[in-house]
Amino acid sequence: MNFKQEEIQQYLDDQIKEIKEYDIERYNQLVEDGDLHNEIFNTDYYLIYTYEAEEWLGSKVFDIIRYVKEYENDTFGEEYTDVSDPVKLVNMYVYIIGEELIGELLN
Repeated sequence: MNFKQEEIQQYLDDQIKEIKEYDIERYNQLVEDGDLHNEIFNTDYYLIYTYEAEEWLGSKVFDIIRYVKEYENDTFGEEYTDVSDPVKLVNMYVYIIGEELIGELLN
């Protein structure tokens, strides 16, 4: 799924730039340890407000619900994200897309 992928890519690029500018050694360590994805997509929320998340999801909400459920079932064997909470849904979707983008970046 590539919904908002360019936006998420820009967020990733901005976060990497910020980490590198602040502490290049830390960036290199995050890459070496395989923790870059966690640092960028799991230590803070992408969106925090319900209205903002609802607007962000727009007409793709059901596609994103299916995508997140499929990912979680394939990865964890069960569903964890409360898909009735727009903020949690957006942040999990961004986490998943971020994982894919970082995988591409590091290959």
